[in-house]
Amino acid sequence: MRAVLFDGVGSPLRIAEIPIPEPGPGEVRVAVAACGICRTDLHVLDGDLDKPKRPVVLGHQVVGTIDAVGEGVSEERLGERVGVPWLGSTCGSCARCTAGRENLCDEAQFTGYDRDGGLADACVADASFVFPIAPGVDDVHAAPWLCAGLIGYRALRLLGDAHRVGLFGFGAAAHLGAQVLRHQGREVFAFTRPGDEKGQAFARELGAVWAGGSDEPPPVELDGAVIFAPVGALVPIALRAVGPGGRVVCAGIHMSEIPAFPYEILWRERSVLSVANLTRDDAREFLALAPTIPVRARAHVYPLERAAEALDDLRAGRFEGAAVIEP
Repeated sequence: MRAVLFDGVGSPLRIAEIPIPEPGPGEVRVAVAACGICRTDLHVLDGDLDKPKRPVVLGHQVVGTIDAVGEGVSEERLGERVGVPWLGSTCGSCARCTAGRENLCDEAQFTGYDRDGGLADACVADASFVFPIAPGVDDVHAAPWLCAGLIGYRALRLLGDAHRVGLFGFGAAAHLGAQVLRHQGREVFAFTRPGDEKGQAFARELGAVWAGGSDEPPPVELDGAVIFAPVGALVPIALRAVGPGGRVVCAGIHMSEIPAFPYEILWRERSVLSVANLTRDDAREFLALAPTIPVRARAHVYPLERAAEALDDLRAGRFEGAAVIEP
């Protein structure tokens, strides 16, 4: 089968013919119909996440059909359309796992990083970490739900009941999260790269009550903010935008250094916290909610052979929404 392989920092991605994987005990094989790409893939390419298996098949927003099952998995699952997210497995027995915080498990493995991912014709996944996809959405538009949607959803939950919400970095995760916020009756304030009028128009199209550059103050005091862009300098900017008791959630898996900032912008019980990975409960809740809103991804489709181009376009911000590879 064909697969997009990453050999290490400095090596170009390559399309290779590799053996079709066989599922082991407790695993399923998924014939891939679509796989989204996201900034986490760029962090792997750049060495910000520096311990992937090598070579590794990238891709952790996978939608496809189960076409083989391993020992211990019911054959009734054959033909099931499922999604495979970033969280690929956990130990299931540590204090964090048993407390419902499996996203923090020290033994967790991740799709497209520790385990081969979905930029291929097929991938193998732990049967306990794949999730049914509702029939009302096609494969391409469901794929971004598996990371951009899930991480955005977890980040929004950490905001509590914040009504006026700032979203810094209006890419794949933010454009899905904005739709959830509007469904919940909250107000969205979108912050893009300075001068990105196209991105700001896209945010307003999705219901943002205000959209501007990250160098502009919002017109009103915010109750909370989520930073999706991996830019540490946005943390003090977001803190200045939220009022007393406001919460700033850093939603990326990697972020550049956060500059020093005066205590006064943190004082009055403002807080900064990070999102790490996701739990299976996040996946079940969001994948049940998304089709009812419905959350609609703006998807830009590339064939498998153009995966490197898609990642370059993502890095350069050449599209609004999400990029999806169709094998």
